[in-house]
Amino acid sequence: MARTIHDAVPTSRDPLANTHRLIVDGSNLLPALARRGGSVPPAALIGRLRAAIPPLTAVELVFDGAPDRGLRGERIASGVSVRHGGRQTADAVILGLVEHVGRTAGSEAANGTLIVTDDRELAAGVRQLGARTAGTAWLLGRLARPSLSSPSVGNRRPPTTPAPDDEREPWQPGRGATAKRGNPRRRRRSSGSMPA
Repeated sequence: MARTIHDAVPTSRDPLANTHRLIVDGSNLLPALARRGGSVPPAALIGRLRAAIPPLTAVELVFDGAPDRGLRGERIASGVSVRHGGRQTADAVILGLVEHVGRTAGSEAANGTLIVTDDRELAAGVRQLGARTAGTAWLLGRLARPSLSSPSVGNRRPPTTPAPDDEREPWQPGRGATAKRGNPRRRRRSSGSMPA
């Protein structure tokens, strides 16, 4: 039995606002990406999604059919999992996931779920179960952004500026440019004297 939940008024224009779980209809996304000239294998899409979506939002890609060799595991990367419908369609899997969330965690959790799809029938079904929807054009626009939502590993390097009193000789091309020159502070020995 499908529950209908009143439509929540969004407080932000960003579909990711208040989203804890993002479920992507991968069978919809890959053809849309190919139409824009950015065809990538499903494995490469995972890294791009993780970089474009905030780290606290769990991402699930759902595909039709059996899994590819490289995507057999459910959890692929930190916060990213991939599901395959197998004998079911990806739409049926997505509807089942949203229905399960609403049944076990309540309408608030269902409303924190965002489904990315261009399938009108699927979008209507998940909205009826309390989840929110966005089209693949929104996600493709987010993937095209130059800046990352998820932070990269490590600390940001400070910008390098040359020291104002840098006394080193600049590199010059040509013969002897890489020849060793020795310690300039060490005194040269005269050729006539031998050490004791």
